[in-house]
Amino acid sequence: MAVGRGPAGTRAVAMRRIATIGVYGFTAEAFVERLTGGGVGLLLDLRQRRGVRGREYSWANSARLQHTLAEAGIGYRHVKELAPTTELRHLQYREDDRQGVGKRNRIALAPGYVEGYTDEILDPFDLRGLVAELPVDAATALFCVERDPEACHRSLVAIRLRIEHGLSVTDLRPE
Repeated sequence: MAVGRGPAGTRAVAMRRIATIGVYGFTAEAFVERLTGGGVGLLLDLRQRRGVRGREYSWANSARLQHTLAEAGIGYRHVKELAPTTELRHLQYREDDRQGVGKRNRIALAPGYVEGYTDEILDPFDLRGLVAELPVDAATALFCVERDPEACHRSLVAIRLRIEHGLSVTDLRPE
């Protein structure tokens, strides 16, 4: 938390803020508009593989995305340590198949995936160290591909940041 002077000499406190955002449902332009409209200054890419299949979402492939973000004045950082393992992703895909939903239509994470991600990835990760590096003058976006945060591991990270570190969380979704 940073403390400074606000209007008329009042004491102003800057708090770290978190946003979550996915790829699906956005164009590159709309994606950047949602980020800038949400006051995002840093995007944390939580994907293991930083590409998205299909021409419609080629803008979200790492090099293009980083270029677009830089042009918009938004920082980028890949946090691969918070990406799910291939085994965890396959566990979720099996549950998607069992329920007859595609990755782009998923609305919730499988309980086994949540448990595995929490035990294997989230619990051992140093969130306190990450929080200390986040900007206080802009929001930080947790980024992956799923449209809805409830269908993505980024929601698990966001919940932990809210509960254990007191950060406010906003989900940025397509219009």
